[in-house]
Amino acid sequence: MMFRPKKEPFLLRLRSCCLLAVYLLATGNAALRAQSQPPLPNIVYILADDLGYGDIQCYNAQAQVRTPHIDGLAAQGMRFSDAHTTSSVCTPSRYSILTGRYPWRSRLPVGVLRGYSRTLIEAGLPTVAMLLKTKAYHTGVVGKWHLGLDWVLKEAFGDSVSPAFNRDQLYGITSEMNPDQIDFTKAPVRGPRTQGFDYSFILPASLDMPPYCYLENDRLTEGLTAYTPGNKPDTGYTGAFWRAGLQSPSFDFYKVLPIFTGKAVHFIRERSRSGQPFFLYFPMPAPHTPWMPERAHRGRSGAGDYGDYIQEVDAMVGRILAVLDSTGLAQNTLVVFTSDNGPYWRGNFVKKYNHRAAGPYRGMKGDAFEGGHRVPFIVRYPARVRPGTVSKATITLASLMATCADLTGAHDPAFETEDSYSIAPVLLGQSDTVAVQPAIVNISSKGFYDIRKGPWKLIAGLGSGGFSIPSIIKETAGLPAGQLYNLETDIGEIQNVYERYPQKVKELSALLEQIKAAPTGKRFR
Repeated sequence: MMFRPKKEPFLLRLRSCCLLAVYLLATGNAALRAQSQPPLPNIVYILADDLGYGDIQCYNAQAQVRTPHIDGLAAQGMRFSDAHTTSSVCTPSRYSILTGRYPWRSRLPVGVLRGYSRTLIEAGLPTVAMLLKTKAYHTGVVGKWHLGLDWVLKEAFGDSVSPAFNRDQLYGITSEMNPDQIDFTKAPVRGPRTQGFDYSFILPASLDMPPYCYLENDRLTEGLTAYTPGNKPDTGYTGAFWRAGLQSPSFDFYKVLPIFTGKAVHFIRERSRSGQPFFLYFPMPAPHTPWMPERAHRGRSGAGDYGDYIQEVDAMVGRILAVLDSTGLAQNTLVVFTSDNGPYWRGNFVKKYNHRAAGPYRGMKGDAFEGGHRVPFIVRYPARVRPGTVSKATITLASLMATCADLTGAHDPAFETEDSYSIAPVLLGQSDTVAVQPAIVNISSKGFYDIRKGPWKLIAGLGSGGFSIPSIIKETAGLPAGQLYNLETDIGEIQNVYERYPQKVKELSALLEQIKAAPTGKRFR
């Protein structure tokens, strides 16, 4: 007898067909959604060191330097005209970039670390690198670290950093450890690798601070067996100045910037073969002192060694952009170019070279005035950011954490910090302002807070609060208690209207205190 399959009832066949249709529709919609979701962007954050607002030609047409690669980056992306660091000196602003917090929330509210200082980023505090690793990013840092390292002490000095021993801060709780007590054969126990970076190749601090060496993945690449007596100590922290101290025998000050750029290029090229999104933090050591451009760049600008060094910075930016192009990564890579604070460029240099490194703004590095903390800020992201645009949105360098969260969808509450506000809506053309940001706050090198809301800026003190003279003016009869400027009508901060607008002073003072009082780990509301 021939076997005949039993016929399915009509309703059962209809139900199966409906389920199949629903499945195909659902998977088809999921596929369409997947196709409509942009891939995770690679992120390259280039941080210049002591570069001013007026040092780039696209910000200052009268600049005595040529910056074709950085200008080209701006033409291909968005240039911000109202971007600010959170401190007028470098260590604190770097803290804000990586943690999304104002630096005065750390143990170092004022000042900078040195090469033997212990790490500033608190144990367990989330960083941008940690955030991106939750989305499977490969993370790297190449360049000037300047956020401290927990060097290992020799056994005989193991208690020298304990709070009980170190009541006078002798060896580095907030200043420096004694290099004679450090065991340089061992890797620091805290540094970039414990703060979210898969790969690191760094200089411990500024290029004018010992030790002069490289650490790769938190280990010295060469022993600290040489010593330099320092150079040009009488130049007033300009020119080819560096301090005395330990160094690796083959360390060459002229080669540091090209070596870092080569490592950054290699990192990008290697990651291009992996198919995995990556984050590269590239904090350059230049044009901070020592101003030591390579021979190919010397005498090429109209602003002396400083201008020549800026033109070398521009050439190194060009190398980064070139490798993104050659590897096919440029379209889906977000490139940020900015500076950690304003320029160290004194008035005599302005006159000598006819070069205004801070552009139209008053002051320089260290100051509460705009020249201390208003910096170039350029973003190129061809896949999503319209080229040739200029934004007047007021932003800070603390924005990176929240912006990365928005662009990657990494919205874990553990990475919400007090002071990071996303600029993604501005980048994507959805908003002209950072709408939820209540104000921005900066702190000068000598502890002057300034707060900015709209066109109004309040400085809590008299003087520059930094390197410009007079730095601090003591309150005396007949003088106001602080400074208030309307930057819309007084971009040069010339007319102090503190006493003319007492209600505005009261409003901004109260807002500053509210922001300062925001509880740890909680956003200001």
